[in-house]
Amino acid sequence: MKAIFLTGFMGAGKTTIGKELSKHFNIPAIDSDEEIEKQMNTTVRSIFETRGENYFRTLETNVLRSLPTEDVIVTTGGGIVKLEENRKWMKENGNVIYLHCDFPILWERLRNDDTRPLIVTKEHTEKLYETRREQYMDHHLMVDTSVKTVFEVVLEIAEKIKKTTN
Repeated sequence: MKAIFLTGFMGAGKTTIGKELSKHFNIPAIDSDEEIEKQMNTTVRSIFETRGENYFRTLETNVLRSLPTEDVIVTTGGGIVKLEENRKWMKENGNVIYLHCDFPILWERLRNDDTRPLIVTKEHTEKLYETRREQYMDHHLMVDTSVKTVFEVVLEIAEKIKKTTN
């Protein structure tokens, strides 16, 4: 099976859904942010603070291209779609699934999360959400996670993947 790349804004459920999809399909899930943290032996937040976002985006692209493209779920960082080369690479090497979530629900999930370097204020976060909207639309499939359970999202993705491979 081709890789499944989960994209979407912070808090949309990529990591959680990825872990459950991994169980459903019995294939590994790899979190791109966790891979960066392992390689750099520090946190994403620390990389942003000490080296900046551009440096992080370079690491992100390098990690993305180093990951397997078969029989794997890849949960990506929310900003991986900023670079057209990343979007193109994911589409050419797997199934890109955009996990959409309405902003008010995202904000409830994110507002007290101090591990995410780009969460500053509600206004700043919403502006970031809006600027990435078009980039997230560069996908194969979309699933709305706003009001669904993890189980419902996993089943919906599995059904959509099944239809695209038949």
